[in-house]
Amino acid sequence: MCGESGPTEEFGVPHERGRDSWVLCLARIIVTMALDRPEWWLILFPKNMTNEQAKNPLHGKTLEAIVVELSEHYGWDELGTRVDLRCFTHDPSVKSSLKFLRKTPWAREKVEGLYLTMLGSQNPWGTGSKP
Repeated sequence: MCGESGPTEEFGVPHERGRDSWVLCLARIIVTMALDRPEWWLILFPKNMTNEQAKNPLHGKTLEAIVVELSEHYGWDELGTRVDLRCFTHDPSVKSSLKFLRKTPWAREKVEGLYLTMLGSQNPWGTGSKP
């Protein structure tokens, strides 16, 4: 078991105990505990961990991609009307908008909200999947 010295066999593969042996030992302990108590699998691998991100339309979207899509969809004038921010109304550009939005959380929330609204208007079923 863990802590033994000399050659051993892990998962049917013989190997010499060395610097990686603690990883195998820890893996064996975790698997043993999870087999003894199945509820531990939920602690190690929560079901909602992937489901929440899969349902989040902002997951994996960069702020730059959001600003570019909004500016292409609405145009800078309409974007400045919908979200009254100076970076959209006075000499707007993606670069200046990103600089401001990265420093200003409340403005970023407004822009992300408009993006979600835009996605909802493009998809008749909302931001989630079809019924």
